[in-house]
Amino acid sequence: MVRLPLTPEEIERGQRLGAVLRRARGNRSMLDTALDAGVSPETLRKIESGRVATPAFPTIAAIAGVLGLSLDAVWAEVNRSDGSGRAGSARTSGEALAS
Repeated sequence: MVRLPLTPEEIERGQRLGAVLRRARGNRSMLDTALDAGVSPETLRKIESGRVATPAFPTIAAIAGVLGLSLDAVWAEVNRSDGSGRAGSARTSGEALAS
């Protein structure tokens, strides 16, 4: 299978995703977060640094779950293209998303 090159938009979205997860992780160790999510620390490191711009959905769901993030909020943050939102301000699952 040939993988198509990522578009600049996909690369930017991957960087925003990494920033959201990195900020949500806060002072929690990368190792503990990764192990709790069932992914390797190297996978988490690559996602947080933007080197894996399009990680698998189950991977992101597991990491978001460990960090208490709503997938809806993560999706909204990652897909902001106007730069008005702060990456990492994704709401926890208990907070409603503002329209």
